[in-house]
Amino acid sequence: MKPSASIKPISYLKTHTADVVRDVNENRETIIITQNGAAKAIVQDIATYEQTQETLALLKLLAQDRSMFFYSVKTWSGREFLPQKSRPTAKE
Repeated sequence: MKPSASIKPISYLKTHTADVVRDVNENRETIIITQNGAAKAIVQDIATYEQTQETLALLKLLAQDRSMFFYSVKTWSGREFLPQKSRPTAKE
């Protein structure tokens, strides 16, 4: 479904709540709710929400691991090493 078709005003949500919940659960789509023409909230099925939260948690772990690898790993001699971009050049 096109994103423009999944944008609904809050008045639509108020009058068609059961339909919106049913459609969201059946189609696993996210509906954007607007108030005074501006996006204010989303309605999303629980499976999609949980999947999004798990993905964010994994991305945070990957970011932490990458950061720890590049900035905290020490070589066998005890010297820290930096990624190629952060290494001082011979001119410095």
